[in-house]
Amino acid sequence: MRPKKHKTTGSNDLFRARLDQIINMKHELVLLAGKVDWDWIDGEIAPLYSENGRPGIET
Repeated sequence: MRPKKHKTTGSNDLFRARLDQIINMKHELVLLAGKVDWDWIDGEIAPLYSENGRPGIET
């Protein structure tokens, strides 16, 4: 089953730290993740998902 798109509400959870406050936003992997075209990757692997079963995990 294809993964569902994550919806950002914009509201902050009072008791949770946001990921960008925990990790180093200048780290090489964070910068690389910002340059990857995730929508294109999702489109390329979409045919590999089944319509049955547990939903997949977002890329």
